[in-house]
Amino acid sequence: MKETHSCQSCGMSISAGAYCEYCVDEAGQLQSFDERLERMIQWTLNEHPGFSRQKAEEEVKAYMKTMPAWKDHPNLMGN
Repeated sequence: MKETHSCQSCGMSISAGAYCEYCVDEAGQLQSFDERLERMIQWTLNEHPGFSRQKAEEEVKAYMKTMPAWKDHPNLMGN
């Protein structure tokens, strides 16, 4: 059985590296905070159709604060 760990950006289960394929750009670098935030908001809205954009953004920001890649990001301070 292949050992897995979590993506440091979104928490998805991965087998290698720090980030999953959805959180990196074409060069394998972590996407910008703004891009990752927007993509995670869109995913949340798809998964929870009843959520308003504001609710999805609040949920995503709260979740991102728990992720190693984003926990100290200035855009999440004070939220």
